[in-house]
Amino acid sequence: MLFQLSEEQLMIQQAARDFAQNELKPGVIDRDEHQKFPAEQVKKLGELGFLGMMVAEKYGGSGLDALSYVLVMEELSKVDASASVVISVNNSLVCYGLEAYGSDFQKEKYLTPLASGQKIGAFCLSEPEAGSDATSQHTTAEDKGDYYLLNGTKNWITNGSTASTYLVIAQTHPELKHKGINAFIVEKGMPGFTLGPKENKMGIRGSDTHSLMFDDVKVPKENRIGEDGFGFRFAMKTLEGGRIGIAAQALGIAAGAYELALAYAKQRKSFGKPISDHQAIAFKLADMATQIEAARMLVYKAAWLKDQGLSYTLAGSMAKLYASKVAMDVTVEAVQVHGGYGFVKEYHVERLMRDAKITQIYEGTSEIQQLVISREILK
Repeated sequence: MLFQLSEEQLMIQQAARDFAQNELKPGVIDRDEHQKFPAEQVKKLGELGFLGMMVAEKYGGSGLDALSYVLVMEELSKVDASASVVISVNNSLVCYGLEAYGSDFQKEKYLTPLASGQKIGAFCLSEPEAGSDATSQHTTAEDKGDYYLLNGTKNWITNGSTASTYLVIAQTHPELKHKGINAFIVEKGMPGFTLGPKENKMGIRGSDTHSLMFDDVKVPKENRIGEDGFGFRFAMKTLEGGRIGIAAQALGIAAGAYELALAYAKQRKSFGKPISDHQAIAFKLADMATQIEAARMLVYKAAWLKDQGLSYTLAGSMAKLYASKVAMDVTVEAVQVHGGYGFVKEYHVERLMRDAKITQIYEGTSEIQQLVISREILK
């Protein structure tokens, strides 16, 4: 096995690292404090081709592999997880879903501007009573012949107010349960489509998270993705790829906190020498580095499997489960290494610790990943 990145992948990784340090880091504390969406930075990320990394060039994408996408997610997340989650949703949920399952019309009209960075998308599955349970959709889409009538509420939607294209999962045939669910493309500005207030969150505070309300929204038949009843399968297949992106985000958060802790431990002195010379700190750093490297191998493997066209269901869930736990463990230890300074915003680690928690919640909680893993290994 060759554990070596290609020259192109190394260049992409360096470009993402430079962008994170030069464009994201300045102002990241202020954006977190005031819940500011990184609009200018996201626009630049789109210009760099990071909003449609894995989409074919003919649809405005960069035509890159999943491993390159993971490298970018890791580097951006070291500094600003609120920005990286925009990249994650647009790439691995919205663009992937449209390219893999959309019609030629849908790809031309919606995928191209999304992949080229002209527009931002949102993936709308979660509901007040149906977070990780995708089978319990209370949002309905009544078939009216040449259009569907959409009614219901979606919760915790990333890019809620900044998106222009929304992939909405809704129930059309309740008697068929999950086999009666459909996926639709909804545009901002459609009559009856309104936004709820912005969520005041503990972490990823710069991310634009809203509830969405649909009141008799007319969705053209041509905006349904796939055949009638394909919605549940569409959501499940799309989320599989999404887990890799969130695993990479968790990895980046952990790596960012570790790098800060390592630098601080070398600089901060106690009892006449750097605190990194004390075993209590040195052993913490050793454990952190080991956990991160193990998570990195899981995340990279999942991306590699996807690139090879092989099944990545098990690998993606393992990566997401483990990397999100590592993100929490490492960020807590990074705060501890900083001592009292770790509790102060200007040292960044307290923000990374708050950001880390969401990686255990979205794209399926840790318990959901354990369920997927157990089903796979018991087949």
